[in-house]
This record gives sequence, C-alpha cells and structure tokens, in this order.
Amino acid sequence: MAKGLLESRVVVIRDLELTAKIGVYTHERQDSQPIRINLAMTVGVGPMEDRLEDTVSYDAIVEAIKGLIAEGHINLVETLAEAIADLCLEQDFVEKVHVRVEKLHAVAEAAGVGAEVTKSAQPSG
Repeated sequence: MAKGLLESRVVVIRDLELTAKIGVYTHERQDSQPIRINLAMTVGVGPMEDRLEDTVSYDAIVEAIKGLIAEGHINLVETLAEAIADLCLEQDFVEKVHVRVEKLHAVAEAAGVGAEVTKSAQPSG
C-alpha cells in the first residue's frame, strides 16, 4: 500500500481558558476576566520520529501564554492575539500560526467576543 504525501502538520491548542486583565473599560482594568484561546500552528512536514524533540511542545506554548498574561494588563484582544502569535513563531518548527482570543463575559448575549490573527515566520537570511 502506497503512503500518502504529507501536505501539512498542524499542532492545535483548543479552548484554553485562562483569566486575564484585558480591556479598555474601568471594570476590565480592575478585575481579571475569563478568556478563551485557540491556536493552530503549522509545524512543517520534515522528517519526524516519535519524539517530542521533533515538534513543538504545546505544554511549552501554554506556559509561555500564561507568562505573557502574567506580565500585566493588556488593552486589546488584538494585542494579546498578536503577542501569542509572535511567541508561537519563536518556537522551533512553527512556520505559521492562527490565533483566536475571546473575552467570554464582555457581551452578555454572546458566547465570546474577540479577535483572530494569522502570522507566518519570516524567512531567515
């Protein structure tokens, strides 16, 4: 049986729920609020063994996101989404990332409101 051609490999983190001091309104500056983060990281199609060293660690990404949020207040979800994308692109193997950040209680009638960004690694050289 012939093996198929691998076209892409994507590592996902889905529905990561954290709290953050985020927003421009006074009440958002005073209290943390729940946010939901989703990411999809294209990690390339090079040779891979069954070892963590051959791909991106989602644990490392989650810890880096927590560290970013712990740095302090962020005004816009767009700013947080771009910062998360940048830290993902700093990881070995990540070529492209799509990030969605939502504030879960900002609008009572909505399950979430937020922003999405997609960034690609810049070619080296």
